[in-house]
Amino acid sequence: MKNGIIIILNGTSSSGKTSIVRALQDMLDEPYVEAGIDKFIWMLPHRYFDRPLWDDVLGLANQAGELGHQLVMGMHRTAEVLSRTGMNVIVDHVLVENIWWQDCVERFTGLPAYLIGVRCPLEVLEEREKARKNRTLGQARLQFDIVHGKGVYDLEVDTSTLSAEECARTIKERINSADPPTALKLLTTPYSRL
Repeated sequence: MKNGIIIILNGTSSSGKTSIVRALQDMLDEPYVEAGIDKFIWMLPHRYFDRPLWDDVLGLANQAGELGHQLVMGMHRTAEVLSRTGMNVIVDHVLVENIWWQDCVERFTGLPAYLIGVRCPLEVLEEREKARKNRTLGQARLQFDIVHGKGVYDLEVDTSTLSAEECARTIKERINSADPPTALKLLTTPYSRL
């Protein structure tokens, strides 16, 4: 059985990843299931969304608590299993922890997994946070300097200059090209020392 494609969209809160997921699902010829961080967080009982339980168990915007780590590792394993059963997967991610990067490298290297950087200037992110009303102000700022810290991607898109549909079209062209994904493989060497 052929492994399904994995598209990992990595960016801060409010960078536009969810809009890109929707556009990709509409645009791609084959079905792609969404197995992103928000889907996994919303599986929790609602009491976990209130402070101080959120901060103590799930962590902050730039670092995870124990339950946050468990959710992300479960998300990675789910994406891997879906791919190995032939399903295509989109993972909406906020890679703020080194252990998450390491797990992605170890779990997805060898699979057709594309690492896509979703970028946006900080001032635009902060304006989006204010407008959305369903995000904690300051999340993007806390994540901004660390989420793209590894700096290696198969493709990067900027949601301040491209619409979600344009980003999706660019990503579709990349995964349909003859060039295989290489970002996770390039990250293998640094993580062999962790």
